[in-house]
Amino acid sequence: MVKKIMLALLVGLILLSAVFAEETKSVRATRKWVKQNAHAILQDFTHLLSMPNVASNRKNIRNNAEYISNLFQKRGFDMQLLELEGANPIVYGEYKVSGAIRTLCFYVHYDGQPVDPTKWAHGPFTPVLYSGAMDGGGKPIALPSRGDKIDPEWRIYGRSAGDDKAPIITILNAVDALQSSKIGFTSNIKLFFEGEEEAGSTNLKAHLLNNKNLLDDIDIWLFCDGPVHQSRRPQLVFGVRGVTGMEVTVYGATRALHSGHYGNWAPVPGQMLARLIASMKNEDGKVLIENFYDTVEPLSEFERLELAKIPNVDMQLKNELGLVFTEGEGRTINERLLLPSLTIKGLASGNVGKKARNVIPNTATTAIGVRLVKGNDPEDMLDKVESHIRKQGYHIVYAEPDMETRLQYRKIAKVDRRGSGYIASRTSMQEPHAKTIINAVRNFVSDELILMPALGGSLPLYLFTDMLKKPAIIVPVANHDNNQHAANENLRIANLWYGIDLMGVIMTMPR
Repeated sequence: MVKKIMLALLVGLILLSAVFAEETKSVRATRKWVKQNAHAILQDFTHLLSMPNVASNRKNIRNNAEYISNLFQKRGFDMQLLELEGANPIVYGEYKVSGAIRTLCFYVHYDGQPVDPTKWAHGPFTPVLYSGAMDGGGKPIALPSRGDKIDPEWRIYGRSAGDDKAPIITILNAVDALQSSKIGFTSNIKLFFEGEEEAGSTNLKAHLLNNKNLLDDIDIWLFCDGPVHQSRRPQLVFGVRGVTGMEVTVYGATRALHSGHYGNWAPVPGQMLARLIASMKNEDGKVLIENFYDTVEPLSEFERLELAKIPNVDMQLKNELGLVFTEGEGRTINERLLLPSLTIKGLASGNVGKKARNVIPNTATTAIGVRLVKGNDPEDMLDKVESHIRKQGYHIVYAEPDMETRLQYRKIAKVDRRGSGYIASRTSMQEPHAKTIINAVRNFVSDELILMPALGGSLPLYLFTDMLKKPAIIVPVANHDNNQHAANENLRIANLWYGIDLMGVIMTMPR
């Protein structure tokens, strides 16, 4: 019996050492590639960033799609553009491996947020290399030539640098590195690059259903989007919050009134709305709407243990963001992001600044955003918000109230749900393919890998996990301070190098 146990342990150690050796081999290959080709990688990245990619410009988007498709076709991928009338194309590709026992699919979006050039230090599609973070004193520098030393703290500024063209470059160069070192993939690889993510992914469901035959054999989806943890430690994320919302308008008189002639007599919609909003949430950030938290699906014991290991970055973020207090003091941001939230996204009533007038506006409107977690239904959560509004004495309408309605009800609120949104998604950390990826990445990173149950942001991940019934993991590359969606978006060079290593590790993880 003892001999059998010792033999089993010896075999296990041999297999484990082989695994580590193969992963080390892949990392050696990607790092060698980066060392030899860093200048060319940065040039390729800046060229890709120079291609305007706002989703509404179909011509520019198609230029991006064709260019990216051609890059992967040159590297042996079977590529095609998946077309749908009235939609931007999906860049789809596959690379089949003899004897592979699984198929991985990398999701990236190649479109970017709309831009206001007046708010950028440089043109959003004129990428500029900086010696460090712009707000930390970094200065513009020239792109390096072959052999020049490259500081990993340098940053490239340009639209989509962090969200979401960086993963395209990391996947591309991981492929180059492995092929140049004659290291084969251990999985079939598929690519699914979307061109409308920043426009709400309105055609994503139709694309997935139309091309189900191409996607049925995928074992796990890898979403290359979002930032690494604020501590700069690598992380894998297993879900996202869902999102929904509404606009609420409250009414005063049928027209704006002179504040001298009618002030102290006519109702003031802005003040009415302020009281309504204040009734929804207390100063500690707790949502006071009845049953708001009731349908939250609890974390598993394994997920709770992983959550407890995540570094507390609250003080770092407070200092970075100029905050003295946060909502939910006593609980970390990591914990708070696993609860549904209610946010006032915008307010409008009258004017301020030079346009302010001595009037009582006749309406006041707020845009309310509701982030959802696993277990929340979008319509049900909005029903709860509406119910709360009624309990504050409001009669709810769904169109402009007529005079008869105005004269019948003391307080009127118009609700516009503006689309129902979508549910949250979460893949189990103990799903078999997820466990394989966790082990591969954990063996690669020097710092302890962070496993995050879900991001605070929203992606239509449910289409993959709930509609296609496939597990999905978010594999972030970008730095947390990349100014995603804002002016002066950027990527830290160290994160680009990390991403190339990471993609290589995943492509060569044990069979």
